[in-house]
Amino acid sequence: MRKSILFTTALTLPLFGQAPEVKTAEQVYKNITELKGTPADQLVPTMQFISVSLGVECVTCHVGGKPEADDKRTKKTAREMIAMTLMINKNAFHGQTQVTCFSCHRGAERPVAMPPVLESDAAPARPTPPAAPATASTPPTADSILEKYVTALGGPDAMKKVTSRVGKGVITTSGKDTPIEVFTKAPNKRVTISHNANGDSFTAFDGTAGWMGNTGRPARDMSPAESMASGLDSEFYLGLRLKEIFTQLRSGRPDKIGDVAVISLNGMRQGQPPVRFFFDANSGLLLRTVRYAETPVGRMPTQIDYTDYREVDGVKTPFRWTLSRPNGRFTIQLSEVKANAPLDDSKFAKPAETK
Repeated sequence: MRKSILFTTALTLPLFGQAPEVKTAEQVYKNITELKGTPADQLVPTMQFISVSLGVECVTCHVGGKPEADDKRTKKTAREMIAMTLMINKNAFHGQTQVTCFSCHRGAERPVAMPPVLESDAAPARPTPPAAPATASTPPTADSILEKYVTALGGPDAMKKVTSRVGKGVITTSGKDTPIEVFTKAPNKRVTISHNANGDSFTAFDGTAGWMGNTGRPARDMSPAESMASGLDSEFYLGLRLKEIFTQLRSGRPDKIGDVAVISLNGMRQGQPPVRFFFDANSGLLLRTVRYAETPVGRMPTQIDYTDYREVDGVKTPFRWTLSRPNGRFTIQLSEVKANAPLDDSKFAKPAETK
């Protein structure tokens, strides 16, 4: 099941206020069998995980317009495979999700069960294990990585002098450019407005919760996972806040992004997947984040790459970022950013429904 790309990423942050009652998949959707008890807002991400793992579309298993129907054998097979992987993980991996659809299918509808025959007399190529990156005599600590990052941005004093930003540019999806505006305000408010030919599209975090909407349609609340992820994206002083957001920050192994040496931080919270942050080993700037959305059948990764840092009122700001998922990607390229523009809180508020 392929869906349009959202501007949010699935991650977990502290919940804001009282957690709403969570409905299960069978309370919201019809004819749920193997995924009973799954939170309803995880069902579509689960279908997306299966879709990209097998390289198929919704209609491979579902009847168009009647997703609850059991007419197709492929749907029955999918249920059997879900039950199988859940059982393997329960019995062999103590309930941890280690085996998924992708473990065998690797993007193909039919998994490969046998190794291929040799097609030449040449010795078969064997993958060469990557060489271990050279490690410093004293690995950097989480505190030193964060200090270098904040310094690279301009330092805490310069950062705190800026309380809002307004950016203009384009979002590129499947080769198509669309004008976009990004409004951010300290400590954690953000709204992104895409100016499409048929109206505007909004993705926002109001400081407490996230919402999405389109011109002429009622705005909808984000799911808890979407909202918490959007909250992280909206952190205005991220470098100063990481130690508060995560209960543990641990430095990772030296690595590379392309030809650039990077150092990493793993942010962890109890019961949640880690979030990985990659910083340029030389400049200290944040180059990439990788986070994961939990589904009953496996984790869906989301990667965001930050480039084109420019100084705006004494603070380095990325003018380009690319969000990539297994089922799609988009790039936002800003052409201008203004700091400390006056922004009223109503700019980020979900529009009231009209009756």
